[in-house]
Amino acid sequence: MAIDPDKLGEFVGKAVGDLGATLGAALVVIGDKLGLYRGMKAGPVTSDELAKRTGHHERYVREWLAAQAAGGYVSYDTTSGRYFLSEEQAECLTNEESPACVLGGFQAMMAASKALPKIMEGFRTGKGVGWHEHDPDLFQGTERFFRPGYNANLVSSWIPALEGVEARLTTGGTVADVGCGHGASTIIMAKAYPKSKFRGFDYHKPSIDAATQRAKEAGVADRVSFAVASAKDYPGTYDLVAFFDCLHDMGDPVGAAAHVKKSLGADGTWMLVEPFASDRVEENLNPIGRIFYSASTLICCPASLAQEVGAALGAQAGEARMREVMKKAGFTRFRRATQTPFNLIYEIRP
Repeated sequence: MAIDPDKLGEFVGKAVGDLGATLGAALVVIGDKLGLYRGMKAGPVTSDELAKRTGHHERYVREWLAAQAAGGYVSYDTTSGRYFLSEEQAECLTNEESPACVLGGFQAMMAASKALPKIMEGFRTGKGVGWHEHDPDLFQGTERFFRPGYNANLVSSWIPALEGVEARLTTGGTVADVGCGHGASTIIMAKAYPKSKFRGFDYHKPSIDAATQRAKEAGVADRVSFAVASAKDYPGTYDLVAFFDCLHDMGDPVGAAAHVKKSLGADGTWMLVEPFASDRVEENLNPIGRIFYSASTLICCPASLAQEVGAALGAQAGEARMREVMKKAGFTRFRRATQTPFNLIYEIRP
């Protein structure tokens, strides 16, 4: 078949754009880690001024600024020759409390790309790559990426969407946050419900150590504790068990779900938060689906395949597959409680 020159040009243009985005992602991480974006908050700057303000070499800073302006991540005033952040750029690149902050995502995905040799070996052999085998920037970046969304939604809309849960936590309940990572979600809940007690569990000890320190810094260590445990053996009985964006990473999601069922107290609830996904592949072929499928290729499926069973649900498992997992684990009540453009929030009961 003859090549359509217009379609060829369109595809090459797309590839060139993605190549620039790939290089730009590395520069976003540089700007974040070296404080270059924060150094621009005071107002328009020349490369020399930004270099002096942040303590870096002017020639590097000059090239970085031009690249960032070409990519639309900073703005350039042709009259003054100065670079600046628009209000919108500053919101996304300097305000870590904003749901629009993208810094953690870039940090996490650049870290994930460092595992490419291991991932390619997995393509050949089917061998998994555990979460703990990744670059540490993945752990920190993931927490930074998800925390703003949890801050914006967890207490204001997700928990209130669960039947009777907010009232229980307000008067004093017990909560397990399984796969808690650095403890962002645990601490957010603890601050909102001071009469309740919280326990966070993760198999990754460095993350548990970080979470313990953050609970102390947040002033909630008297009601929050963290421990190393898997989703299939964490101890205790709880009014609420929460899984945030982690069930699909687990090797045995049915086994994890069965353990949740055992750990729920009378009239207990499981809140399962998963990446937004439709059940049909074609309905996920969009910018958000692209991110989730790509992250799933590099992180989620390899993590599951490194564990027992290796179900590899993937980050785009969808509601139907989650419902089937719950059915196999013995749950009888399952509903989508609410959603955001990035997450599905399920309420699950025995």
